[in-house]
Amino acid sequence: MSNKITIIGLGAGDLNQIPFGVYKMMLKAELVYLRTKEHPVVAELEKEGVQFISYDDVYEKHDSFGKVYEEISESLLNKAQQQSIIYAVPGHPIVAEQTVQLLLENGPTQGIQIELAGGQSFIDAIFQALKIDPIDGFQLLDGTSLTKESLNLHQHIVIGQVYDTYVASNVKLTLMERLPDDYQIVVVSAAGSEAEQIESIPLYELDRVVKVNNLTSIYVPPVQEETILYKEFDKLREVIAELRGPNGCPWDKKQTHSSLKKYLIEEAYELIEAIGQDDIDHMIEELGDVLLQVMLHAQIGEDDGYFSINDVIESITAKMIRRHPHVFGTVEVNGVEDVLSNWNEIKTQEKSGEDDKSLLDSIGLSQPSMLRAYELQKAAAKVGFDWQEVEPVWDKVKEELQEFEAELIGKEVNENAVKEFGDLMFAMINLARFYKIHPEEALLSTNLKFTDRFKFVEKRVKESGKDFAQHSLEELDQYWDEAKELGL
Repeated sequence: MSNKITIIGLGAGDLNQIPFGVYKMMLKAELVYLRTKEHPVVAELEKEGVQFISYDDVYEKHDSFGKVYEEISESLLNKAQQQSIIYAVPGHPIVAEQTVQLLLENGPTQGIQIELAGGQSFIDAIFQALKIDPIDGFQLLDGTSLTKESLNLHQHIVIGQVYDTYVASNVKLTLMERLPDDYQIVVVSAAGSEAEQIESIPLYELDRVVKVNNLTSIYVPPVQEETILYKEFDKLREVIAELRGPNGCPWDKKQTHSSLKKYLIEEAYELIEAIGQDDIDHMIEELGDVLLQVMLHAQIGEDDGYFSINDVIESITAKMIRRHPHVFGTVEVNGVEDVLSNWNEIKTQEKSGEDDKSLLDSIGLSQPSMLRAYELQKAAAKVGFDWQEVEPVWDKVKEELQEFEAELIGKEVNENAVKEFGDLMFAMINLARFYKIHPEEALLSTNLKFTDRFKFVEKRVKESGKDFAQHSLEELDQYWDEAKELGL
């Protein structure tokens, strides 16, 4: 018969919380191993003759709780190879006890039987102390590994394993990423025992004025104030659904994928302008406007029964993982060029079943012509249809300029002149691409520069007391040169 480890729970507080059977088991045992001696019942049991050995010293050896729990579990399994042992943990063995999970996982593979002998969980005592009903929905989270993504602000949240000030500080900072600094939380210690303490404090004070210990848990009440939820994606989704709902906005309900196209283009360009101006507040606003367009399209898709925002998120998540095997897989890369090469190869494989399609079919027809010209040239260059040196590109620009000029000399502007101007623009865009200049960004920068300088000219005209018509071109050029000297 294999040896076994019997795991018992010491309850959440005092001796009265320990089940009678567990109490008798410890009194009969020659020795009981403890994860930590920092528990109120240990001193009482020692008075009754129970012998303990704790693993508190292991906590001082490691810089992470994971390593602590691994060493404790390995030590217990080694001891159990010689004889059956009893291992005691705070609360209930199966609630918030990583060492127990490691023993359950690794014990059977080493021929060690793992037996759970019960104990009272701190969860029951906390619900009773706070007088909350878990049927409303609650989360039990580990304070040592808390992440902002794991928080469901609509539910009761109980955070355990808040052993010390360091953990409390990390919990505070994590909660502050989703909640206001002064949000009221509750600190509960030794729930259900005679030493029970309950204190309601603002979040920012968690690691300042409250003394935490091995029996401390943090309770975060469900958020009731709507404005706090404005940062939550689910709240945005709810707002968009309501706008498109039966009692929503007539304008939003009327929109279709086609009717919204122009707004998406407008918002994208306004975002580009904000980026060009390095205006963070403006960027936040414009990114929100672009996201609004995405959400509206997704809601229309959901209303029509074709797709939802979940499908959109799933699609882009899968694509990012699939096209970044150097991050999410085992592929190794050396620099950006390798990344782009892998991306294009994977993209080609994904399109391999579309033999009748042109390489240029993926370049959207609805893009602004300058952007589309740039993307068409890039696509053709990927398969080698491109000059290898920049000199021929310069020659092409000069050739197209001459042809355009020839169409204009002594003639009315005709269809050929328009075509030659288009050829010239296409050649200039190609030249920009060779020098790694994005033509759209370059022209945007020039537009902004022209706007700033012209506004300065307007200002100087106004200061002169005369209007534009009363200024000569030379005078206006002088104002323009002043703007240039000011760095506008």
